[in-house]
Amino acid sequence: MKKPLLILSFALLSFTTNAQNPTKTEKIKQLLELSGSGKMGIQVMDQMMSSFKSSYSVVKQEFWEEFKKEINPDDIENMILPIYDKYYTEADIDQLTAFYKSPIGKKMIQTMPLVMRESMVAGQNWGKEIATKVLARLKEKGYLEKQKELK
Repeated sequence: MKKPLLILSFALLSFTTNAQNPTKTEKIKQLLELSGSGKMGIQVMDQMMSSFKSSYSVVKQEFWEEFKKEINPDDIENMILPIYDKYYTEADIDQLTAFYKSPIGKKMIQTMPLVMRESMVAGQNWGKEIATKVLARLKEKGYLEKQKELK
């Protein structure tokens, strides 16, 4: 009798240890909403759909509308929840939530899209500068001609 009870206890213990704490899950959902991360998935999807529409201009609008109905925005949240759970303790989530509720946290949420957009442009410009320098140096050293000869 003791052996089956012991096995059952271990099984229940491992199940409850692996199960996500509902309190923490709700806190993560609140954090995602406060930080705008939940909206990010919808924005990415909208950008993708816009890109597809541009690439496939022959496709009628009703196709895109029907397809969009099939997409569940909660899917991305359900994919992100375990990631937050993995890397942040409940105390971390509480502190992040407090930060995003603070005036500076709210400002960060409001300005982050602009900061990210401008940072991306700066990164692209920096990459172009590096590429130009690399190509100039390769040309100066004669590597571009050697590469052409191999082809």
